[in-house]
Amino acid sequence: MTNESIRSMTIFHRFCTVFSLFLLLFALGGCAGGKSPWDRTADQSATYGSESAPVISALPQGAAQSGTVKVAILLPLSGANANVGQSMLQAAQLAVFDMGYDNFELMPQDTQGTASGASAAAAAALQSGAQLILGPLFAEEVRAVKSVAGGRVNVIAFSTDWTLAGGNTYVMGFLPFGQVERIVDYAAAKGIKRAAVVSGADEYGTTVSRNFESEAADAGITISRALSDPAAYDAVFIPAGGQALTAALARVPNKSAQKLGTGLWDDNRIAAMPDMNGALFAAPSPSARAGFEQRYQSTYGSKPIRIASMAYDATALAETLAQSGLNAGRGPAYDAGSLTSANGFAGVDGIIRFNRSGLVERGMAVLSIQNGRIVEVDPAPASFRR
Repeated sequence: MTNESIRSMTIFHRFCTVFSLFLLLFALGGCAGGKSPWDRTADQSATYGSESAPVISALPQGAAQSGTVKVAILLPLSGANANVGQSMLQAAQLAVFDMGYDNFELMPQDTQGTASGASAAAAAALQSGAQLILGPLFAEEVRAVKSVAGGRVNVIAFSTDWTLAGGNTYVMGFLPFGQVERIVDYAAAKGIKRAAVVSGADEYGTTVSRNFESEAADAGITISRALSDPAAYDAVFIPAGGQALTAALARVPNKSAQKLGTGLWDDNRIAAMPDMNGALFAAPSPSARAGFEQRYQSTYGSKPIRIASMAYDATALAETLAQSGLNAGRGPAYDAGSLTSANGFAGVDGIIRFNRSGLVERGMAVLSIQNGRIVEVDPAPASFRR
């Protein structure tokens, strides 16, 4: 699709579809959420940025003269994952024109899906005057970009590797910790008292299982170690997908136990597995992103990949903060205080916010697999206020 055809989108399309989703920061209070890399009991002022007007740095000289805010988006636009990068780029471009802020330039850079490519892409973005970097996608790419961008501009990475957060890097990927907290709270409210855990020995399974056990203890759910005894538990938590999920299910003798999981189960292939009927997991609300997916398909003639919505939200956030900062007579609000607003932001994947550790927190829905379909059974929160 050409820039000219995208620009022909009507003002009605731009504002009616997006204004209610993302244009304003939430005027809502909040408490710290989730455990494991972040501390839910921490004082909010230590966990999130100030709710007062942040100190915003001046525009770089070139940008100040033109009045244009430049944001780079680093994606694998060539190589083995080019289809992923192209879908995310199209989603980001859709956000640019949905938001309709003329003094905003999105600068795509190809990482080629490699660390060296990401490093070169970041250097090129900075050379072109980027004031914020969105992406890259893969963990090794993010590590490379951190070393290039450190101390110069902030980075909102699309990775799910929570160990990369910190310094000038914010991790926006769909992290499991908030999902675990949400599904544990829901299970406890539904009367689950005893749960077993089945996970692999990989870092994801080990870390998320520990997180589940901690959250379960806080919620009054007892962890059973007697997996072979069907009478010892009424729910089983399985932080796995794909073949690992199939193997885990085979280890569970209690076939009537309520299956609990994370957003790894937000996959139609998993929903089609007969043994997964009735399973519960937490993930962003499908209904929240339905409008985005419809607009994307209408614009580009194909369905977006699942994580394309993340690129849309990151771009819309960047454009929102640019506009709010420039409207205040300052530079774009890309400083840490603005990015870590305790109030959060609203996107097509629901509400999000970053804490000072650089980790994203999301408002999650509870979803159920019912007869091969993924159905929302408890809506995502509309705010971070508890």
